[in-house]
Amino acid sequence: MTDRHHLLVHGGTFAAVGDGGDISGVRSGSSPDGLFVRDARHLSRWQLTVDGAVPEALTPVADGDTARCVLVPRGGRNEPPAYTLFREQAVTDGAFVEALRVTSNRPSPTTVRIALTVDADFTDQFELRSDHRTYAKIGAVRGRQVLDDGVEFSYQRGEWRSCTTVTSEPPPDGVEETGTGARRLVWTLDLEPHASAELALRVAARPHGALKDPEVPASPSAANERILALEGEFADGVPFPTGWPELAAACARGLSDLAVLQVPATGPDGEELRVPAAGVPWFLTLLGRDALLTSLFALPYRPELAAATLPALAATQAVEVGAGAVAQPGKIVHEVRHGELAHFGQVPYGRYYGSVDATPLFLVLLGAYTEQTGDPALARRLEANARAAIGWMLDHGGLTSVGYLVYRADGGGLANQNWKDSPGAICSADGSRPSGPVMAAGAQGYAYDALRRTAHLARTVWGDEVYAALLEQAAGDLRDRFQRDFWMSEHAFPALALDGDGRQVDALASDAGHLLWSGLLDKEYGELVGRRLLEPDFFSGWGVRTLAAGQPAYHPLSYHRGSVWPHDNALITLGLARYGLHDEARTVAHALVDAATVAGHRLPEVLAGYGRETHGEPVPYPHACVRESRSAAAPLALLTAVGGA
Repeated sequence: MTDRHHLLVHGGTFAAVGDGGDISGVRSGSSPDGLFVRDARHLSRWQLTVDGAVPEALTPVADGDTARCVLVPRGGRNEPPAYTLFREQAVTDGAFVEALRVTSNRPSPTTVRIALTVDADFTDQFELRSDHRTYAKIGAVRGRQVLDDGVEFSYQRGEWRSCTTVTSEPPPDGVEETGTGARRLVWTLDLEPHASAELALRVAARPHGALKDPEVPASPSAANERILALEGEFADGVPFPTGWPELAAACARGLSDLAVLQVPATGPDGEELRVPAAGVPWFLTLLGRDALLTSLFALPYRPELAAATLPALAATQAVEVGAGAVAQPGKIVHEVRHGELAHFGQVPYGRYYGSVDATPLFLVLLGAYTEQTGDPALARRLEANARAAIGWMLDHGGLTSVGYLVYRADGGGLANQNWKDSPGAICSADGSRPSGPVMAAGAQGYAYDALRRTAHLARTVWGDEVYAALLEQAAGDLRDRFQRDFWMSEHAFPALALDGDGRQVDALASDAGHLLWSGLLDKEYGELVGRRLLEPDFFSGWGVRTLAAGQPAYHPLSYHRGSVWPHDNALITLGLARYGLHDEARTVAHALVDAATVAGHRLPEVLAGYGRETHGEPVPYPHACVRESRSAAAPLALLTAVGGA
């Protein structure tokens, strides 16, 4: 067996299983295995043995919405397997189901002893990250109760309660203790010659805060039918390009992923919503920036994503100053977590506001949604939220006092609070990091677009001409300041950021393409930037690198300093098209589609920055989310930018 994990996801639930369908609970690689619901691991062991031994995978689990594998007992060439096991697994919201079929390969009756070791440790996802931090859990109690048809695991810490129920049909012949806290379910199967026996295994997770018990499907095939119906409904009516089948396939794959990456959220009036989660395995939750960009990419085809994302973010908008001033009135949330550590304040991400750009993107999406649909109802409903977001940009955000949106490192959270939020992502060409407050270029473009779009709403929906004129003036002033302060004449390119003293952070970075998308640059400057992004140091052949090669700060396997991000490139492509650089837009679009085609038409979160001329296939980034909502929606943005060309 390898330590590869195969991801099954539906709504706020995902499972990561090994090649043979097992869950070991052992940390390995860049992602944990287990069944996860609302940031907690509800299955930490799910290990099959047959006649006391671990079988080997004859056909390992392949990627897909259902995990299927074929297992046989270990043996040699001269010992044909006495039986074959066919294993099928699937997830739905709060549930995991498995069908296990054991088939005898012998011409005489045989007896097979099946054992399944199961456990639920209820570990918070933050405990499983690679930083290996530990968190005190004073008073936590775990319980195990044997049922007639299985076992129930429970967890309690103060008012926090969670449980996982494992049942089977037929019921196990016994439930054994293992000495580790896990329980072993055992069955003794008497098989006639070449006969089969089946076990139906069902897991129901009831996390703290869940509003209702999960609906556990009868079988993996029933779960798969639900998912296929959801995916089909989500793709229905989207005009896939007939002249570019590879783009059509990438759009279809992306829509299928978006269908299952929607998680529950609540609107301002308590209404239940489904919004795009950021991605699996680490971010199956609402992240403001990610949900907004995903909804923007999908807007012409699936406006219901925006219709859910906007009220969900309005409902979590900050109304007062929080600890460390990360939360400020009018600010849009960066991350929402439902886990135990967030609940008890041991991590700051229950509602975390460490993002400089989610707030302007909220306004951009609200304006774009109203324009796309022609329906002003949502803009009317969220007028107070939009005005509060503008208020944050002008006041706490820094537009009035500093002239730009500005962020400061958060000691308990994120140092960088733009989309490139890893440590060291905002840097000079030599790799040095700015000190003090940071004014990231891309966020200024979003702010400019937000001001203009909100001015249009003020004039056409809210009937406030004075407010509209104020916002238009602020947008024009921002544009003038930006081109004066950020433009690096020696490079004919904008700086990545300004530091707290107004000095240019001079790395040549892909964020300049976001300025094309937002329309912040004059036409002459925009055309220079667009063509520069297609030069070989930037363009890898699979997309535009986050940082141009040749700079000391560049690294092809750095998260934000040389890698290629599909959603970043989707924004660049939309920006190139906006400035009339259609050949360049098609070049980037074809590169991304080619990268998707190599990987089963799915774009990952991020790729390594190695060039196509030396690497005939895209090199994966080692810790990328395999399913990520912005990347899933990126082909739709390409379709908008270049059509079926």
